[in-house]
Amino acid sequence: MNIAPPAPAEPFEHPALFYRDADEYLAGTVPFVLQGLAADEPTAVAVPDGNLRLIREALGAEAAGVRLIDMGEAGRNPGRIIPGVLRAFADLHPGRRVRIIGEPIWAGRSATEYPACVQHEALINLAFSGRDVTILCPYDLDGLPPEVIEDARMTHPVLVDGSGASVSAHYAVERVLRDCNRPLSAPEGAAVMRYGQGFGDDPLGRVRTFATEHAARMGLAGERLDDLRLIASELAANSLDYGGGAGTLRVWQEGGRVVFDVSDGGHIADPLAGRCPTPVHQLGSRGLLVTNLLSDLVRIHTDRDGTTIRVYFDVDGADPLEQLKGIGGAGTADGVEGMTGGSAEAAEPAGR
Repeated sequence: MNIAPPAPAEPFEHPALFYRDADEYLAGTVPFVLQGLAADEPTAVAVPDGNLRLIREALGAEAAGVRLIDMGEAGRNPGRIIPGVLRAFADLHPGRRVRIIGEPIWAGRSATEYPACVQHEALINLAFSGRDVTILCPYDLDGLPPEVIEDARMTHPVLVDGSGASVSAHYAVERVLRDCNRPLSAPEGAAVMRYGQGFGDDPLGRVRTFATEHAARMGLAGERLDDLRLIASELAANSLDYGGGAGTLRVWQEGGRVVFDVSDGGHIADPLAGRCPTPVHQLGSRGLLVTNLLSDLVRIHTDRDGTTIRVYFDVDGADPLEQLKGIGGAGTADGVEGMTGGSAEAAEPAGR
């Protein structure tokens, strides 16, 4: 009789921690951190500032051994968290088990941001599959709507609360990813241009000029305007190379944000596109990564009929590269500066 050996256990762990108040929050997070330190496991805490202060104070002198990250800043764009925070930290420690507390969803996230947040939580399971990493994600039962808690049950295989840990009966990552891939409503009053085959010469130059002139009128300036110029050029280059040779650019304003999107006939098959750090000198496949790292929010809808990538810039937003410095890795500030040579004007398109 041949008996197949048992399948190896999945080393990656991704539990959700449900809490109601500060005491429950600390009871679920501080022991997790101390256990990591005791086991000599590199440990990071990436949570919003108020909760970061709670954990820092509770750890006391032990906090010196933990990488502390304000998720409200570093993770303002949910699409930035995997490459710029989680992978950036985990990849610094090859061959060692790593543990991270990551809190990407908090009261105050907007309805526009939330689909990107839950998509991020689902994609963590793909991005870290097979890796020796534990990522604990706290959820405020009293501060978040019930539907957010239900989504957490679908994006985390294990649920933890004051009574202990249990397997989630609702875990359904593929369903969440399908639900998040929703069509993006067309904006009213947007400035529109077509580029590529049949729409004039120098398509990338025209895209850069069109996007930056409109964004500048809406109040975007300085390095943030340079970032927008770079991203618009990257996404338009993707249209030319992978999206049928032409595309449509739209620019408009929503409150204090400049928004633009690029639509073309291409299809993004890899759900992790733009979320995996790439070496500085690797050619291609970095356009979406640069977009995620430099912008304040990214929403994507893609199917066999085409793709729309929508990018948001806060007019008064801080430089995201400054927020990511110190975490390390190819997906962070130094990595992006290496990709672009530090200049949006001089950068060559990096590719989808």
